[in-house]
Amino acid sequence: MRWIARSYLLAMALLGWSAVSLQIVLVASIFKDVGLPVTSGIIDALSYFTVLTNILVAIVVTASIIRGKPDTFLTGPGTMAAVAVYIIIVGVIYSLFLRPLWNPVGFQLAADVALHGLTPILYPIYWLIFVPKGKLKWIYPVYWLIYPLFYVAYSLLRGLLINRYLYPFADITILGYRKVFANTAILLLTFLALGLIMVAIDRAIARFRKS
Repeated sequence: MRWIARSYLLAMALLGWSAVSLQIVLVASIFKDVGLPVTSGIIDALSYFTVLTNILVAIVVTASIIRGKPDTFLTGPGTMAAVAVYIIIVGVIYSLFLRPLWNPVGFQLAADVALHGLTPILYPIYWLIFVPKGKLKWIYPVYWLIYPLFYVAYSLLRGLLINRYLYPFADITILGYRKVFANTAILLLTFLALGLIMVAIDRAIARFRKS
C-alpha cells in the first residue's frame, strides 16, 4: 500500500508542477506578444486562485514525498484536508461558472484540463484513501477560511489598483460592491460547508476502520 501511495504522490507532483509551469509560461507569452513585460504575465498568472491552489497541492504532495510521514505542518491531516477543500472548490467553481466563458485549445487546453479537471479529482481521491483519518476537529474548517479570505482581500485590492478583476463574479466595475460582497459571502460559506463535510467524512471513515 505504501508504494502505491508514493507512486500516486509522484504522479500528482509531476502533473501539478508541470501544469502550473505551463500555465505561467503561457500567460507570460501572451503578455510578451502584446508588448507587456514578461514579469507582469508571471504575476498575473500567480494571481489566480486556481494557480495558487494548484501550487499548494504540488507543495503538500512534494512535502509528503520528501518527508514520508504526516508529522509536519505541510503533511499533517489538517493541512492535507484543507488543501482538498480548496482544490475541490477550484474544480466546482470552474465547471459551474467559468468553463462556458472560453474555449482553450492546444497547450492551454492541456493546462486547463490538468489545473481544473485532473488535480481537483486526483488529490481528493488521495486524501480519501491514503491520508490518516480521525484527526480533524470541527473547528478546523473555520481556520481553513484564512486562505480564501486572504485571497479575496488580495484579489479585490489588486482589482481596485489596476481596474481589472480576474473573475466575473468578483468584478466590482460590473456588479458593484453589494453584489460582489454577497458573492464572496456565499463562496466563503461554501468553503465552510465543504470543510465541515470533510470533517464528517474524516470521522466516519475513522469509525469504520476501527469497527
